[in-house]
Amino acid sequence: MQQNKKDTVYQISLAGFLITILGAVFFSTKAIFVKLAFKSTGIDAVTLLTLRMLFSLPFYLVAAWIGSKKESAVTLTFRQWFFLILLGTFGYYLSSLFDFIGLQYVSAGLERLILFLYPTFSVLINTFLYKTKLNKTQVIALVLTYLGIGIAYIGEMKIDTSNPNFYFGSFMIFLCAITYSFYLVGTGRMIPKVGVTRYTAYAMLAATVGIFIHFLVTKNIQQIPFTPTLIGYSIALAIIATVLPSFMMSNGMKKIGSNNVSIITSIGPVSTIIQAHFFLGEKIIIPQVIGTALVIIGVLLIGWQSKNQASETT
Repeated sequence: MQQNKKDTVYQISLAGFLITILGAVFFSTKAIFVKLAFKSTGIDAVTLLTLRMLFSLPFYLVAAWIGSKKESAVTLTFRQWFFLILLGTFGYYLSSLFDFIGLQYVSAGLERLILFLYPTFSVLINTFLYKTKLNKTQVIALVLTYLGIGIAYIGEMKIDTSNPNFYFGSFMIFLCAITYSFYLVGTGRMIPKVGVTRYTAYAMLAATVGIFIHFLVTKNIQQIPFTPTLIGYSIALAIIATVLPSFMMSNGMKKIGSNNVSIITSIGPVSTIIQAHFFLGEKIIIPQVIGTALVIIGVLLIGWQSKNQASETT
């Protein structure tokens, strides 16, 4: 009987690890689809972001309805609604806006490297704001993953700085990392109170409203070129790079916690660099290879820790 209990807990922990990894890979396709859309259609960042959320909207409306049915035992308070809307705005409106603008000026590989500063910010927020403690394994994993990202980043800078808007684009991605880190930490706190499905759907709907308002204020809907190519990339962005990873990441946080999710998702730069090489023709350089190896070691270390923690709690 005790053995069955151990197996169950172990499977939950492993599931959280695998869901988070897969969500990170799906999420990493975003930069590829955005760069391809920019190149193929000449669309601007705000319009592409709006189309992404337009095609995501039906999925989140359905999820919100399902979540309200399954997770309606506790009525949301005004405070919970406020933070839910605030986190949605930070996580998928401001973050996405900064990210899409930055992607106009930097490579997909560099975008992902800068963006993945957010686990550092998330861990620091948890540590100093919520007084959580980092264990030794998390510290080692952070050092390894960010040493790897730093090495790869320096290598990327040597081949990307010819773009006159390089530093502006980098700064936009940096702002994206900051705003997304607040979303990540807040998500870890809100999900136990609100529920995974309901929280993810409502947060994304809040972000969608913000994006739509931004578009209506700054753009003209009649000027959107609804070509098959643009629609195809927009749908791919909506489903593969938005809907699926958003629910996967939320479920991952519920199972293994936001600190571990922050570190595990450092696999994202690896995934993006490989995809960017094959689909965008971006070069893979030696610093990227070294950095990638260190990131993988850090990610595997967290996965090993999650498995051991699950076994020790039984």
